[in-house]
Amino acid sequence: MIHLQEVSKLYRTDRVETTALDNINLDVGKGEFISVMGPSGCGKSTLLNLIGLLDEPTSGKVALDGKAIDRYGDRDLARVRNERLGFIFQQFHLVSDLSVVDNVEIPLLYRKMSNKERRRAALAALDRVGLSSRTRHFPTQLSGGQQQRVAIARAIVGRPGILLADEPTGNLDSQMGDEIMSILEDLNANEKTTIVMVTHDPRMAEKTHRVVRLFDGRQVQ
Repeated sequence: MIHLQEVSKLYRTDRVETTALDNINLDVGKGEFISVMGPSGCGKSTLLNLIGLLDEPTSGKVALDGKAIDRYGDRDLARVRNERLGFIFQQFHLVSDLSVVDNVEIPLLYRKMSNKERRRAALAALDRVGLSSRTRHFPTQLSGGQQQRVAIARAIVGRPGILLADEPTGNLDSQMGDEIMSILEDLNANEKTTIVMVTHDPRMAEKTHRVVRLFDGRQVQ
């Protein structure tokens, strides 16, 4: 499902060239749940951005479902991101002046759906993460764990095949982190969602199928 072949990513300025990723080879099969670990600045988020079609490699090949991303135009990339990929971020990135249900509906605004269909899908996603009683609340009225549940509902509302999670438990205490991991494990086991999760927490990584380790932009055993 996800294929990276000899992928490198360089960032250049007039004076400095920084290697964020160096010759990464990675395959993630349909229905896998993998974690990506390594010290800060080792390239974890860069890797997630490449898989999520938010950036392009300097060299090498990134492919989803057997199709290299360099074959997509900008419009097609946006469509694939919207339809095939879901994103969960450590900082939640909820819109503070929108209600919970309106936040969850946002990815569906780019699809040809009626207002009723969008609302029905958003409510179902919130029920999936146990927040049916908070649909009319605003993000500032929720705990950190509840806000992350809203972010997960927003990520899965369009039923993506691939879920990309960047430190989804990083801002939460251990109990809330365990609850978020339980939701991700359930999505993987019962919805067969493919999940790539960046984490610093070995305890969370142990719950995934396998761990990919990065150091200074390189993949290590």
